[in-house]
Amino acid sequence: MLVREGLDGFSMQRLARAAGVSPATLYIYFKDRDDLLFQLYKVEMEKMAEVTLKAFDPELPFADGLRVQWRNRAQYCLAHPLEAEFLEHVRHSPYHQRFLPRLDPEFIEKMGLFVKNAIRRKEMLPVPKEVFWALAYAPLYQLLKFKLSGRSLGGQPYASGETKFALDDGTMELALTLVIKALTP
Repeated sequence: MLVREGLDGFSMQRLARAAGVSPATLYIYFKDRDDLLFQLYKVEMEKMAEVTLKAFDPELPFADGLRVQWRNRAQYCLAHPLEAEFLEHVRHSPYHQRFLPRLDPEFIEKMGLFVKNAIRRKEMLPVPKEVFWALAYAPLYQLLKFKLSGRSLGGQPYASGETKFALDDGTMELALTLVIKALTP
């Protein structure tokens, strides 16, 4: 419901109706709508962080660490597309800034240490974190959107006989190589 209708279209009453329970039942488990959203976000962020940190070490060389990140993030998004889209909805909402400080800081600390190490070793250009995110991860997430949406670049369904976008190892490596090149001194 959250992914389909967005955060603005979500209410406890609509959720209760869809689940076939009384709204009072939801309030047994959650203080309010914001508490429910935070609990969902927390659970999904923990799952995403666990997958993302698999075989990742902030001490890895920049290219190797980014490669592990891409592989792990893609694995999570492809295995959990609705959950990943929910995380994106929250990330681009006012809730993100309110929820972030309440999460386990390990994931953010490891990502920050990875970037600091890469800059210190002169493997990465020192750029603002927003520029880093836009260059390091946004291309991967856009490729995943193409893959998961089943739509072409123009947003149209693929025409009969047209080859659908395939997010394979070669395509990911091509994009990752370009990203590394953009961030490397």
